[in-house]
Amino acid sequence: MMNYDLIIVGGGAAGFFTAINVAENDPKLKIAILERGKEVLSKVRVSGGGRCNVTHAEFIPNELSKNYPRGEKELKGPFHTFMTGDTMEWFDRRGVALKIEDDGRIFPVSDSSETIINCFLSEAKRYGVEILKNHAVKNFYQEDKQWLVETSQGDFRTTMLMIATGSNPKIWKIVQDLGHQTVDAVPSLFTFNSKDSRIVNLPGVVTNASVQVKNSKLSSEGPLLITHWGMSGPAILKLSAWGAIELNACQYHFEIIVNWLQYYSQQEAFEELKALKNKYPKQQISKYTQFELPKRLWQSLILASEIRNDTRWADVSKMQLRTLSEQLTQGVFVIKGKSTFKEEFVTAGGIDLKEVNFKTFESKKYHNLYFAGEVLNIDAITGGFNFQNAWTGAFIAAKAITSG
Repeated sequence: MMNYDLIIVGGGAAGFFTAINVAENDPKLKIAILERGKEVLSKVRVSGGGRCNVTHAEFIPNELSKNYPRGEKELKGPFHTFMTGDTMEWFDRRGVALKIEDDGRIFPVSDSSETIINCFLSEAKRYGVEILKNHAVKNFYQEDKQWLVETSQGDFRTTMLMIATGSNPKIWKIVQDLGHQTVDAVPSLFTFNSKDSRIVNLPGVVTNASVQVKNSKLSSEGPLLITHWGMSGPAILKLSAWGAIELNACQYHFEIIVNWLQYYSQQEAFEELKALKNKYPKQQISKYTQFELPKRLWQSLILASEIRNDTRWADVSKMQLRTLSEQLTQGVFVIKGKSTFKEEFVTAGGIDLKEVNFKTFESKKYHNLYFAGEVLNIDAITGGFNFQNAWTGAFIAAKAITSG
């Protein structure tokens, strides 16, 4: 049976970040990463469309924590220890240059996730961290102040154990058997499926909008992208994260109200339309888009208001303008189902946060048992925030592991 000082279960972002920081803090420790698959860091590879959205340019801890539907309160303290600027400095010290894009997302200058993966692999190699692939963990338990870890390729013994497996149900079951509570996993970060005739022919159209789930307090705003299957973009993804539990409860059958003008009220839109009728009486309504809307969307909403394409402003009735103002600001869309956002599958759910010490990321039930990343009931909106949770938890756990 192989003996280690630290075994990390899970060869993803949180697992590698823990291993490298522990090894840097105390090079004498014998460390292994156990990965059930053939490849490590697979989620890092596909993140950000293959560019790896490392973190997000939010540098105030309390503001950063507001991007976590689950974990907001718990992460405030940890973010004061390690957050965005620390992440950027960490990679910079290892020769990985990062850049901030206009929307705040942070990527490697290389625009390739391989840069991050190569950094992790070379650092792990430099510090002698063992990476054991195809090692599916079957069980782990404490015995004589040591942790025994049973895998598909043999058993291991370790003083300290870090669980960084994300939403792996088999690991959750083992953790439950140890007496930890878990919150059931439900999808977060998904797009909305809709076959509404107003958007069915508009894939690729994107505009700023505000969106509200009907008969709910759930709302969001920002870029909304019309897709072949319905709606996506930051406005929708944010809504899916904040509404993960509520939308799962209604089996993803619900209605949303879309304000394509974002900040206009229905009455304000109506007044503006009346002004346009007076200003451009001879102009065809559909010919020139208004409110800076994409032309195809403008024309689709005109048709939905039962205004023919060749209608001039002079000939449109007050009732039609009223209907158009409603379509622009209060359009109701039926959502039936969801689609996973690219390969970046994120779940809400995981180990109950009340059972973790967020000064160390150690279990409150077991000494020398640590958790980091998505195995905890923490998830975020899209934009690099889920990785920042992984880096922060792993860094603080590494500090605790090497200070005791």
